[in-house]
Amino acid sequence: MNLARLLQLASPTLPVGAYSYSGGLEAAIEAGIVKDAESAEAWIRDVLEVSMARMELPLLKRMLEGEDLNEVLLASRETAELRAESVQMGYSLKKLLGDLGAGEVPLEEPSFPAAFAFAARHWQIEPEAAMQAYVWAWLENQVMAAVKAVPLGQTQGQRILLNLGNLTEKIKTEDTGNFAPGLAMLSSKHETQYSRLFRS
Repeated sequence: MNLARLLQLASPTLPVGAYSYSGGLEAAIEAGIVKDAESAEAWIRDVLEVSMARMELPLLKRMLEGEDLNEVLLASRETAELRAESVQMGYSLKKLLGDLGAGEVPLEEPSFPAAFAFAARHWQIEPEAAMQAYVWAWLENQVMAAVKAVPLGQTQGQRILLNLGNLTEKIKTEDTGNFAPGLAMLSSKHETQYSRLFRS
């Protein structure tokens, strides 16, 4: 396995703009659902188990195996903001890979998982390792968003990573289905939220 390239893909310094998105978390903070470390951990765990593990990761797994499921992934995004997040990050990763000489993602409008899968296949990263890296990067970004917006202390953020990090190894990706109405409603509200730090 190409460990260096795996770490590069999972790094928060990967210039795809992930830091500018909260994936609905900021709206949950505005609504008072997330207000401290305990509620932040519960929110992130729920999104991981109910949405990420049941839709995005199963599709990512199949894309890592070579299937073209980009349109399915984009259609599964619950709101305009969440779709725009995936498209913008996918575009940025596509451009970066081209600039690094890692090949051209063969999609006009790649989702972030599609571009990520392309990179992992190009660099010959094992699918299971690539999925762990993907979900870890998502988890770390969620925690960083919570640290900024709740706000939380750095130690509280690291404790959430410690508590939820083990879940990345236990996610089952056999079934596909996305039913997260709470996330969808809050993300929709975020589109017109008056004061915000994040783009989603």
